[in-house]
Amino acid sequence: MKVYQLTFSPACQKVVALAHEVGVPLALVAVELFKGGARTPAMLAKNPNGKVPILEDGDFVLWESAAMLAYIAAKARRVDLAPTTPRERAEVDRWTSWEGAHFGPAIRKVAFERVVKKLAGLGAPDEAVVKTGIEEFAARASVLEQSLGAKEYVCGRLTIADFDLAPYPRVRDRRVRGPGGWRAFQPAR
Repeated sequence: MKVYQLTFSPACQKVVALAHEVGVPLALVAVELFKGGARTPAMLAKNPNGKVPILEDGDFVLWESAAMLAYIAAKARRVDLAPTTPRERAEVDRWTSWEGAHFGPAIRKVAFERVVKKLAGLGAPDEAVVKTGIEEFAARASVLEQSLGAKEYVCGRLTIADFDLAPYPRVRDRRVRGPGGWRAFQPAR
């Protein structure tokens, strides 16, 4: 399997982390995102959205990190991480959907303004967008905290939903370092 990635991207980190956890070897290909590397004709043929990560497994090409998590877990036959019973699967899907629709976008607002703009030479951060992102993050983080309560993992045991949330340092530091967690993998801060 091959993953085209930007090393410090949370979306890429979660895919690499799960593959490491389940022992699926990945060939990692760095994409120079800030130099248009994801928007070349060859890369757009793999992902028409012009984003990374992109997973290739033979002639199968997959984009969207949550889909990659499910695929890698299935390839490793790890139904403990990607359950197949309707209720357990719905619980995992709830959290991976929530990350994509609510938690991730709030974080990305701040990350784009404070990190990406600087790296890409796109000017100063828009502090109004940063403020909105921080407020949205606080609201979304409280949903996560309330749901977690005293649980170590969002679904009660380690699943791909935890890998989906784990690249974000606050979540990783609070929840994912327990038994069966990510002792060997530490995403870049």
